[in-house]
Amino acid sequence: MPALLTGRSRLARRTTRHTRQRLAADAALLVLAAAFAVPLVWLLLASVDDEAGLRVRVPKGPTTGNFSAVLDEEITFRPMLNSLLLCGTATALTMVCAALAAYPLSRYRSRLTRPYLLTLLFTTCLPITAVMVPVYGLFVRVDLIDTLYGTALFMAAAQLPFAIWLMKNFMDGVPVVLEEAAWTDGASRLQALARVILPLMGPGAAVVGIYSFIMLWGNFFVPFMLLLSPDQLPASVSIFTFFGSNDQVAYGQLAAFSVLYSTPVVLLYALISRRLGGGFALGGAVKG
Repeated sequence: MPALLTGRSRLARRTTRHTRQRLAADAALLVLAAAFAVPLVWLLLASVDDEAGLRVRVPKGPTTGNFSAVLDEEITFRPMLNSLLLCGTATALTMVCAALAAYPLSRYRSRLTRPYLLTLLFTTCLPITAVMVPVYGLFVRVDLIDTLYGTALFMAAAQLPFAIWLMKNFMDGVPVVLEEAAWTDGASRLQALARVILPLMGPGAAVVGIYSFIMLWGNFFVPFMLLLSPDQLPASVSIFTFFGSNDQVAYGQLAAFSVLYSTPVVLLYALISRRLGGGFALGGAVKG
């Protein structure tokens, strides 16, 4: 009987300890969620508040005046178009180059593959500010400064190392037997890559594309340094429009512009979210 009571007391202590740990973890997660949610709530509320400030508050009279003020060709439409052209071109270049570079890394075994991949991963940790001065000098010499295509080339090159790493890992999941079957039917390696491997790793390619586009879409420093003409600046740089002199900031218009600026990324993710959750579905392709 004493042993039974001792066992029950130990079980009760363990249960109490487990409950405390779970509550502590839940509280920490709630604090972390609040840290992310509060800025988003402020963004949504301030965008419909004519007297928005830094405080999170419900507007007395919600209005669309802030959106009407920023829906202008010079403030929003032209910078958004520049951003789409710049980031879309850079993302397309990144995807093509990453696929071509990841293919030999995935299909050919070498002692240099792992050191090369680690070197690629290390380059993603280098701050972009460390290379911008020589890059700026190079762009001036080759007459690429203040050009959208030149800026897109550099942004694609800066995004390429991590894109290659991701693309290679997804490409490893495609069985080689499918590629060999394509070779048997007379396809070249490039045709097998374009018609067999890339379609089967569609969710993985979508992840690489979304990640690359989001990183490029939010890039401020590179276009700020390489683009000089106001009519070529993307939305990430034109956001300076809302910061006036003497620390005067139009918070309501800034929030409305930020909502519009975030819309393309949200729509892009929403359009292909189903494919991201679909998996690779290679089982049926391997059979037979």
